[in-house]
Amino acid sequence: MRRLLLTLLVALGLPAAAQDSERPAVLVADDLFITRDRELVAQGNVEAFQGTTRIRASAIRYNDETGALVIEGPIVLNDGDGTVILADAAELDQGLQNGLLRGARMVLNQQVQMAAVQIDRVEGRYSQLYKTAVTSCKTCNDGELPLWQIRARRVVHDTEAQQLYFDDATFHIRSVPVFYLPRLRLPDPTLDRADGFLAPSIRTTSLLGTGLKLPYFITLGESRDLTLTPYLSSSTRTLEFRYRQAFTNGDIEFNGAYTRDDQLPDETRGYLFGEGSFELARGYKLSFTIEAVSDSSYFTEYGYSDDDRLRSDLTLSRARRDSFVRTSLYNFETLRPGELNSTLPTVVIDGEFERRFFPKAWGGELRFGLEAHSHWRSSDMDVIGRDVSRINGSLKYLRRFTHRSGLVTDAQVGTTFNFFDITQDDTFAQNHSDIAPFAAVGLSYPMARREAGGASQVLTPVVQLGWTDGSRLDIPNEESTRVEFDQGNILSLSRFPRPDRRERGTTAAVAVNWSRFDPNGWDTYVAVGQVFRSISDPAFTDTSGLSGVRSDVLLAGQIKNNAGLSLTARTLVDSDFDISKAELRGGWSFGKTTVEGTYVWLEADTAEDRTEAISEVSLDGSYDINKQWSASADVRYDVQNSTAATAGLGLTYNNECVSVDLSVRRRYTSSTSVEPSTDIGFNIGLRGFSASNGTERYERSCGK
Repeated sequence: MRRLLLTLLVALGLPAAAQDSERPAVLVADDLFITRDRELVAQGNVEAFQGTTRIRASAIRYNDETGALVIEGPIVLNDGDGTVILADAAELDQGLQNGLLRGARMVLNQQVQMAAVQIDRVEGRYSQLYKTAVTSCKTCNDGELPLWQIRARRVVHDTEAQQLYFDDATFHIRSVPVFYLPRLRLPDPTLDRADGFLAPSIRTTSLLGTGLKLPYFITLGESRDLTLTPYLSSSTRTLEFRYRQAFTNGDIEFNGAYTRDDQLPDETRGYLFGEGSFELARGYKLSFTIEAVSDSSYFTEYGYSDDDRLRSDLTLSRARRDSFVRTSLYNFETLRPGELNSTLPTVVIDGEFERRFFPKAWGGELRFGLEAHSHWRSSDMDVIGRDVSRINGSLKYLRRFTHRSGLVTDAQVGTTFNFFDITQDDTFAQNHSDIAPFAAVGLSYPMARREAGGASQVLTPVVQLGWTDGSRLDIPNEESTRVEFDQGNILSLSRFPRPDRRERGTTAAVAVNWSRFDPNGWDTYVAVGQVFRSISDPAFTDTSGLSGVRSDVLLAGQIKNNAGLSLTARTLVDSDFDISKAELRGGWSFGKTTVEGTYVWLEADTAEDRTEAISEVSLDGSYDINKQWSASADVRYDVQNSTAATAGLGLTYNNECVSVDLSVRRRYTSSTSVEPSTDIGFNIGLRGFSASNGTERYERSCGK
């Protein structure tokens, strides 16, 4: 036998599709001959190429007079667009665009397969399949029926519109017919976006009853789409929506819902969340966020969000190597019981500018910063309706020296200037200003050691002396009511989160950092630190860890290994070895199991509006039962009051043709506007079609 390669320019000029009409056909076969009837016959491992179309068969017969092709199977026809046709026999025209295939099976994008008695190809665009079974489940030769399939008298595949049209379709689970549709249209898996229904879901709650969600996706051009989801139950009539649009320089997205229900029968309820960002000229970026809701209990009852404070903002910013500028407009709304929006800063204007210079004459870095802020309360009452505006600036020089001994010296010197305007509060003067020079020098001595096994250790003791002149202005504490003492600010000259407060006097910070990195095992990090000051600062609360002339001892650490274990902890310990704050976070992935958890302890502190201690544990985990089944669980438990806050269970099943999700969630806490509730959700989706949910690709071999 011999392999023959023949370029047929005249005898077999297959014109194929329009975009490939100028390309000749190529035929490859073990044997090639011409009969007395002028019929060209190719036999043995035959392959024919015409543009993007490729055919493999045992034999091909070409009639020069009629231009017809008779192909003997088994046949594999690949259109080059992800469509593969398998057939026992075929009769096609010379362009491979029209003809008949018998005993055929069509596979779309390696996801959806359609078995038919015969397939008629029309104009290279349409494929008509008769007596067809369609599924995305793996089918094997063991006689077992797929988990689901759609049987139809006829299916038309439009490759240009990327649509599947069904006549007299019946949906089957195994061999059981579930429902009948005289007409059905579905997008094929090669289509990214198409109008149509998405996978429905069932939701049952103790407050709203059992309801059905049926989303419908609408394309509004190449850059926009809209999803409408009716949610109907015995207690609610809700229309959810999502709108997305992409621009050449950004994108926007809006999510929301419109509701009439039995919870508040005389009111219209709903919410709106929106966000977007745009890249502007000269490196600027514009972004916005919109968050609004009709009432404080809506999110909890419908499960759209866990937020209890909403923030809407409009921000313009630009970040470069040596400069940063930002201006923002915020609007806040509280949903917490006992809080009134009229007495809280609901409208906030905030801006900042920073510029760095690197003078070559004396080295180091010169940094200039400016910040402006204003917040407004809607209340007209004195004191509780207080409004505050401020401008804060700073100019400082920083320089680092690395000595031959390995000692590192960090020095900084500068000044801050501050202006405040306080209105609608007769207990404070309206205008305040000051200038506060400062200086600091820090010494660190990093020491490294490499172990024989490849691990390395780094020990770095650090000492910093700082000084800030002046006395604090007599202004209310509006922004720095919550102070966190951690590794990030132990060397800061002011540990208040906002510039309306600044530490004064002389301070000293002492810290030791130790880390060990082992490429074959455990990685460990430990930090210990404490702050000393010449005068105590009454603005620091007891549980901040910074009250008095000597702070609590900060202990922080992290441990992780290659086996998937990770632990991070931070705590504050006073001179009596009492703990005011503690936090522990951890995760462990082993085998098929993943567990993550958090523990938080906060001592009671009326200065931080915490009348009782907080002790809370949060745990969540998942377990992969096998390749298809997985289970998950989570719980949030109030240790202080010995009650659970929330708990949930989930069970999911995924394979190449179906996804099923079952979840149960219970919320135990209650308030004046919200009652405890139980939420049960059930979702099912058919994979393989572009309208199905989920983009993961699952593979399954026969016998597994």
